[in-house]
Amino acid sequence: MTPALRWGLKPRHQMVEQPIFTTRAHVFQIDPSTKKNWVPASKQAVTVSYFYDSTRNSYRIISVDGSKVIINSTITPNMNFTKTSQKFGQWADSRANTVFGLGFASEQQLSKFAEKFLEVKEAAKLAREKSQEKMETSSDQSQESGRETPSGNQASSLNGTDDEKISHVPDDTALKTENDRLKSVVEQSKKLETELQVLKDRNAQLTDTLHEANSNAESWRSKVTQSQGENNQLRHKISELEDQCKEVNLERERNAQLSLRIQELEADLQEKEQELEDLRKQAETIPQLMSKCESITAKLQAAETANRDLSEKMTLLQSEIDDSQQNQKNMKSELKKFMDALDGKIDELHEVRQSISKLGVDN
Repeated sequence: MTPALRWGLKPRHQMVEQPIFTTRAHVFQIDPSTKKNWVPASKQAVTVSYFYDSTRNSYRIISVDGSKVIINSTITPNMNFTKTSQKFGQWADSRANTVFGLGFASEQQLSKFAEKFLEVKEAAKLAREKSQEKMETSSDQSQESGRETPSGNQASSLNGTDDEKISHVPDDTALKTENDRLKSVVEQSKKLETELQVLKDRNAQLTDTLHEANSNAESWRSKVTQSQGENNQLRHKISELEDQCKEVNLERERNAQLSLRIQELEADLQEKEQELEDLRKQAETIPQLMSKCESITAKLQAAETANRDLSEKMTLLQSEIDDSQQNQKNMKSELKKFMDALDGKIDELHEVRQSISKLGVDN
C-alpha cells in the first residue's frame, strides 16, 4: 500500500505525489476560540512529511495519527515557518484557517525541518513564477492574434474605397485600450485560476475528509461491536478486580496490624537493648564485685570459724552455767534445810527463854 492510500489521499495522487522529507514531532493546532493557546493534535510524536505533486507542481506537509489526517497543508510562497523556541516552530495556513505547531525532540531536527520548509517555499515560488510566465506568454499570443486580425482586414480592403480603408485602419488609442483590457482580462483570469486552485484544494480536502469519514464510520462500527465484547470482558475483570481490592483491603488491614506489632516489637527491642547495655555496663564491674565477694567470703569463713569457736565456748559456758545452777539448787535445798533446822533451834531457844523467865518469876 502506497503512502497516499494509507493516509487517505486522493487515488489520482498515488503515483505522482511522493515524500521528499520525513521527520517525527508532536503536532499542535492553535485554539480557534482564543487564537492563543495550543491544542494537542496528537497524543505522541507522529510522522510529519513533505510531499511533492509532480502533476500539479505543488508541495504539501502531511501528518497522520493512526487513520486521522491531522496536517494537510499546501505550501505557498507567502507562508513563513517561525522558530518560537529551541525545539518548537509554527506556520500559518490561511487555506485551512489555522496555525500549525510542531514540537521536536531536538534543536537539530527543528533546524532541518525549517531549512526544508524554506527550500520547499522557494520551489513553490519558482513554480508559481513559471506558471505565471506561461500564462503571460499565452496572453501575449492572444494579443498578437488580436493585432493580426485588423491588419488582415486592412490587407483585404486594399482594393476597396478610401472610406473603407480609413474605417479599417486601427487607431493607437484603441490598440492601447484593447491592450489594457486584455491585461485586465489576464489578471482576472489569474485570480480566477487562483480561486479555482483554492476551490480544487478545498474540494480535495473535502473528498479526503469524506473518504476518511466513511472509513472511520466503518471502523467505528467494527470498533463498537468489538468494544461491546471488550466491555463484557472489562466488567468481568472489574468484578475480579473488586474482589482483589477487597482482598487488598484485608491485606492492608493485616499489614497495618503487623506494622503496629512491629512498632511494639521495635519498642520492646529498644528496651531490651537498653537493658542489655545496662547489663554490659554492670558486667564491667563484675571483676571488682568478684574480688569483693572473695574478700567477703574469706571474712565470712573467718567469721564462721570464730562463730564455731564461740559456739564451743558458749557450749562450755552453758554447761558451766547448768552446773552452777545445779549447785545453786543444791545449795538452796541445803540452805532451806539449814534454815528449817535454825528455825527449830530458835523455837527451842525461845521456849528455853520462856522457861527461864518463868523460873525467874518463880524465884
